[in-house]
Amino acid sequence: MATPESADYITWIRQRVGTDLVFMNFAVGCVFDNRGRLLLQHRADDGQWGLPGGAMELGESVEEALVRELKEETGLTVTVDYLLGIYTKYQHTYPNGDRSQPIGIFFVCRADNPGELDESADPEETLALRFVALDQVPVMANQQYNDVIEDLKAGRRGVYR
Repeated sequence: MATPESADYITWIRQRVGTDLVFMNFAVGCVFDNRGRLLLQHRADDGQWGLPGGAMELGESVEEALVRELKEETGLTVTVDYLLGIYTKYQHTYPNGDRSQPIGIFFVCRADNPGELDESADPEETLALRFVALDQVPVMANQQYNDVIEDLKAGRRGVYR
């Protein structure tokens, strides 16, 4: 029998609780290139635009999860500049019916290698990647992301919602 230490944590927990509402811890990057443009990810799971990142695994720090997820989903290595905020009062239902209250820990990062953006890094998670000017970010279907964009535009740091 798989243990949480030997398997993908989300898969392991979902095998036990099904689609019930659970907390999910996410490390998410607000990744900027050297022109000050923000990286957006066209997500494969729901077809929406969002910010790249993903769930923490057991034994991993939030920074380790962030760096790993960004490399997997974008091909980029990043330098973490600062913690933007922690966004917690949201609910999300995935296309497969899984429900979560996402605890999003958002960091502002710089892409160390913006020319190496790799849209094929993980085709199961990413349909497309695009750097856009902050004032041209479209409204996203996910309220958590919209709040993050609003805070970035306002220059806020240390946000908690």
